[in-house]
Amino acid sequence: MGIETLQTPRLTLCPMRAEHAPALHAFFSDPQAMRFFGDTHTDPAQTERWVAGTLAEPPERCREYVLLQDGVAIGKAGLWAAPELGFFLRRDRWGQGLMREALTALIPHLFATLPLDHIRADVDPRNAASLALLRHLGFVETHRASRTIQIGGEWTDSVYLRLSRPDQTRSVPLLDRT
Repeated sequence: MGIETLQTPRLTLCPMRAEHAPALHAFFSDPQAMRFFGDTHTDPAQTERWVAGTLAEPPERCREYVLLQDGVAIGKAGLWAAPELGFFLRRDRWGQGLMREALTALIPHLFATLPLDHIRADVDPRNAASLALLRHLGFVETHRASRTIQIGGEWTDSVYLRLSRPDQTRSVPLLDRT
């Protein structure tokens, strides 16, 4: 089965393709936007390699969508290491409810098309906006850990959250991928 394009009132979520790398570089090269995501990309080739690596993963392990608004790539959302959810949005689009809109469409689609019993997220505890969004979507905190990843030479902590599969979306056999 191919990966479908999803539509929301303001966004199109399309499967990530290599040609999205230049637009995604606008996020990856922004130190403030990358503060909680990873090391800043100083060269577009870094973003091209990241996209290529993502596309090389099998779709049952990695299902990434690019968020388009009026045809312009403004972010990404999806599973990068199933069942791990990852998402980002260009800084000039923060605070508009766009990621909530995207994830409200994407999460039920992931549960309906993949054999997941849950989706989890790993968030820097200083990233209040992402934590609030995930809690709004029904994710619950499972635990915390210290010094889990180094970003820009600084160790950061993690808050782990989980969203269980709603009973009504059991359209594929379940696998526990804990």
